[in-house]
Amino acid sequence: MRLRNIKGSKEFIEQSPFVVHHPEDYKGCWHNLFHNNNPVHLEIGMGKGQFIHTLAEQNPNISYIGIEMYSSVLYRALERRAETELDNLFFIRFDAKNLTDLFDISEVEQIYLNFSDPWPKDRHAKRRLTSPHFLSLYDKILSATGSIQFKTDNRALFDYSVESVKHSKWHIDELTYDLHHSEYLEGNIMTEYETRFVSEGKPICRFVISRTP
Repeated sequence: MRLRNIKGSKEFIEQSPFVVHHPEDYKGCWHNLFHNNNPVHLEIGMGKGQFIHTLAEQNPNISYIGIEMYSSVLYRALERRAETELDNLFFIRFDAKNLTDLFDISEVEQIYLNFSDPWPKDRHAKRRLTSPHFLSLYDKILSATGSIQFKTDNRALFDYSVESVKHSKWHIDELTYDLHHSEYLEGNIMTEYETRFVSEGKPICRFVISRTP
């Protein structure tokens, strides 16, 4: 369950130098924020930030942006960010349904979706980050060689996501229903949720998709 209420979290976020407060100003020119032309990678719904912090530490030549809509969760990620000296990681408090307001055509090279909200009710299906609606948004902002990595412990959400991909222009490059007992485990970076679920013996589903050749 997500943290919803931490006193002072909104004020803390508003004052943080690691949060992009007017992200729409960088549409088409995110390289100005990072002061380089390195590829831009996004994690959408990045939670407390363990995954994206590790990526940024391991890949200094990639520019990372973490997107999170809940203030109390972003607050925790910012606490961690303040303890590092990274210059390739920033955050946005934002609802991903408006991604095309922030990123121009082909401006992003990689998207990570980790343990996204499953929105289990059918009437909320459009809100799932792997719905046809969101796949169409990603198609606009990802480069021609861009890809999406998706991980979840929720089998129903994963099955839905696989079907969404099959009925789209996307192609499944890698797929496993048990990541930690698969050929794709090497190089895997764990999120907070993943660490907990693996300790409980829950299988992690994962796919990587790109455009159909």
